[in-house]
Amino acid sequence: MTRPREQLVLIADTPYYHVVSRCVRRTFLCGYDRDTGRNYEHRRQWIEDRIRILSSLFAIDVCSYAVMSNHYHLVVKLSPEQAEGWGDDEVLARWSSLYKGPLIIQRYLKGESLASAERRSLESTVAVYRKRLTELSWFMKCLNEPIAREANREDDCTGHFWESRFKSQALLTEQAVLSCMAYVDLNPVRAAMADTPEDSDHTSVKERLAPQFDLAQAMQNQLDSGYLRQFPVSLKPLLNFEGNERDSVQRGILFSLSDYLELVDYTGRSIHPSKRGYIPDTKPPILTRLGLSPDEWLREACEFEARYAQNLRAEQGRRRRAA
Repeated sequence: MTRPREQLVLIADTPYYHVVSRCVRRTFLCGYDRDTGRNYEHRRQWIEDRIRILSSLFAIDVCSYAVMSNHYHLVVKLSPEQAEGWGDDEVLARWSSLYKGPLIIQRYLKGESLASAERRSLESTVAVYRKRLTELSWFMKCLNEPIAREANREDDCTGHFWESRFKSQALLTEQAVLSCMAYVDLNPVRAAMADTPEDSDHTSVKERLAPQFDLAQAMQNQLDSGYLRQFPVSLKPLLNFEGNERDSVQRGILFSLSDYLELVDYTGRSIHPSKRGYIPDTKPPILTRLGLSPDEWLREACEFEARYAQNLRAEQGRRRRAA
């Protein structure tokens, strides 16, 4: 018997969850359909773009993701404490990026004066929006619904695109988080879609190794389709690895990135050769394949977030010059 979502997603138990959403009939609606010869590969980029944009708008961090041919995986961390630091205007800016909102919100955002009763109604609405921006169900609704509409528009059809509501699994221990992240990042290798994790397109492991997310293009695509009204925040990086336990509060993943990569590489080699895809033992270790010494890798890992900020500033400068 199914259980209500509020009984499955409990922040008091754990902030980490594994989420899966699958296309109807398990057909290749997000990849290449060998039966019909039609190529839907571009839809994988739709999903990846939407994941990265929504994680920046919501108080939800993405630990790992993999967009496959007929489904996708997410490992997320719910971080409601982030929303507590947002002012009312920021909450409205984030929510109005996705939805137009009632008339009173539209009037307020235009700078019109409101009566005291309208102000109270506005404050109540902001509180609702602030809560929604921390909830996994709303995150998934904002992710799946536009993708389904765009796919149906492209196919000139109606009906369900996703098989059912998303499935979620609580990750109650650090071991569960790491093993699930490795499982997600190795999905393309197991499916024989890629030879190694660093070659796996539309995965978090590839993004961590070579951050190439094109925010400007993703934003333009979302704006053109009408599924994004604005983007009032900076692009949020994937949840960072913080290494060994420290006295300060842990915000990221309690593991080092280099150790995680070695874990992924080891796990990929441990997949039985009879399976569809695995990493052969003849492949050198992952850091060797990347051509990085431990010191060089440490530098790369430490500059990961800085590179996101640098790319964003460069894009903002380009837009100002174009204007």
